[in-house]
Amino acid sequence: MKDPQEQLDDIRRQRSDVENHLIDELRAGKISRREFMRRGTVVGMSFSLVAFIAAACGNNNSGAPSPTATVGGSPTPGGGSVKAGGTITVSEISPAGAVNPLTVADEGGLATLGQAGQYLTWSNDKLQLEPVIAESWSPNTDGSVWTFKIRQGVTYNDGSTQLTADDVVATLKAHSDPANKGNALSAFTGVLEPDGVAAQGSDTVVCTLKAPNGSFPYLVSSDNYNVIILPASYDYGGDYTKSFIGTGPWKMSNFNSQTGVTYVKSPSYWQQGLPYLDGFSLKYFADQQPQVLGLQQGSIDVIAQFSAATGQALLNDSAITVYATKSSAHRQVHMRTDQAPFDKKEIRQALALSLNRPDLVSGLMNGKADLGNDSPFAPAFPQTDTSVPQRAQNISQAQQLMSQGGAANGFNVTLYTWNGYEIPQLAQLIQQAAAQIKITIKLQVQDANTYYSKYWLNSPMGITDYGHRGVPNVFLAAPLLSTGTWNAAHYKNPAYDTLVGQYVAAVDLDAQRAVAKQIETMLLDDTPIVFPYFYNHMSASKPTIAGAEFTGMGHIRLTKAGLTA
Repeated sequence: MKDPQEQLDDIRRQRSDVENHLIDELRAGKISRREFMRRGTVVGMSFSLVAFIAAACGNNNSGAPSPTATVGGSPTPGGGSVKAGGTITVSEISPAGAVNPLTVADEGGLATLGQAGQYLTWSNDKLQLEPVIAESWSPNTDGSVWTFKIRQGVTYNDGSTQLTADDVVATLKAHSDPANKGNALSAFTGVLEPDGVAAQGSDTVVCTLKAPNGSFPYLVSSDNYNVIILPASYDYGGDYTKSFIGTGPWKMSNFNSQTGVTYVKSPSYWQQGLPYLDGFSLKYFADQQPQVLGLQQGSIDVIAQFSAATGQALLNDSAITVYATKSSAHRQVHMRTDQAPFDKKEIRQALALSLNRPDLVSGLMNGKADLGNDSPFAPAFPQTDTSVPQRAQNISQAQQLMSQGGAANGFNVTLYTWNGYEIPQLAQLIQQAAAQIKITIKLQVQDANTYYSKYWLNSPMGITDYGHRGVPNVFLAAPLLSTGTWNAAHYKNPAYDTLVGQYVAAVDLDAQRAVAKQIETMLLDDTPIVFPYFYNHMSASKPTIAGAEFTGMGHIRLTKAGLTA
């Protein structure tokens, strides 16, 4: 029998240049075992394979968990084993608009889509990718072509329609087509176009990209939450809520746009023996407090997400299981760079310097967040260059910058946002901080639908919530590229656009981190957006519930959830 090193040599002869480069970085100690496992799953290596390679290389730095600890996703509230049968009630923020796979752009909508619908890959809370509809995937040498092997024997929840590679092709074409104006263009613009997607036989889909992209599998994962795989015959102009068609473990039995969805288990689900529950109710709430009270009083079993700022009662309740997932989720405070007064970077820098970020983290967020440094590179990302100095409150410097920007006497501006989670309180704290440098902010706090439909991309200043992603690509592109689909700041900087292109094309961590430092430094200087903090994704449940999986994005996966045995 061959020893581990001989087996590793055999494996390496069968792996691509990209995969062998990762192995070389691991062996040289340039990346940790945790990062190797994360990057290995991105380029298509299985959990068992990356675990064997890590063991064979003898690299145990960073205390990475074993693969068996990560395959199931998030820690399970309540722990223990679950029994088959029963139903539960899960609370979720109300969708901001129609539950339409093309247009959903909020947590309530994505959590609803992700029950009956499934993705090519699943981005778990360890920033690793798990196979779902795609059994495996691999890039060419430079990451410009990605090949996905499609799972066979999958039946949709209508009980008769069989999944094919053509369904995957049709789904990706629909979401990458600019004519459809879908929300997934935030990830696909400049990356994937409809002509770049093709089937090869019945079980293979090939994506030929506009340019090399070392993280493309994340862009077809649950991170790109619109892209649930649907039949090729699906009409994207129709009403998804009439059928809730999908390959997932649940089928819709009742839907009400105001109150929520009742799901029952799909008898045609492809993972035998799952799900364990007979069904569950996804109950919509406009506000946080009724969810908190419902969980404490027993009418709710699980809260998919709550803010540490508004759900403090749960943090102090010994009868409730609470856990936090470190994430890249955050609030963005954009300023219109193409209009006075924020057309001068000195003014934008001054506002950023007026904020006391440690106080925001400790006071507003109860310590359940990391400091933001006015770029999308969160501490949770291994690509982040932490040598870039952290921006700190400096009122004296801010006042000098106001003078340099021609606004020594201050000005008035309206800040628009919506009434979710801790966002209204954050708006008030920004208002108070800005007053120290003579910026008078009027607050316009709307419901989510009004903010996103009328004010988000047109307001002089606003606060927008951004869910977690496993890689920073969408955060770098959609709100900040000159052509970004979510560019509320109307920021246009060709040098920035070039750097993002270089970052996206980079495959190895060293190259990504080198470009990240340049981007972080540039955005600190330009400051089109303030990133005050990156918050932990908070969830809660009764201790009698186990097996639920949550992600920082806001997904809740109940495939293996149930009542404790």
